[in-house]
Amino acid sequence: MAINATILASEYGLEDANASIMLGRLAERVKQNRLELNLTQKALAARSGVSFASLRRFENTGEISLKSLILIAIALDAAEGFSELFSRKQYQSIDQLLAEKAVKTKKRGRKNE
Repeated sequence: MAINATILASEYGLEDANASIMLGRLAERVKQNRLELNLTQKALAARSGVSFASLRRFENTGEISLKSLILIAIALDAAEGFSELFSRKQYQSIDQLLAEKAVKTKKRGRKNE
């Protein structure tokens, strides 16, 4: 079963549920950070260790490897968000933790779609 971007957007309030849209907005934020630091693409490429062509392609199309994106984020002093990606849930109370632990923790998925 494919996940429909419209369903995600309406059900979870994700206006950028489409991966291409998310990447484009991310590239735009990186570009804005670069410009706020008054850096050229070549200067950011040199500072981050990412090739100029990769950085230019990212800003134009949103396509980039995860490693290159992390290197750029470090160079822009914006890497703190990566540590939160796919992190474990933070509980607000012991009751919330106990309720969550009462549900059997899955070890593997069943669907191959």
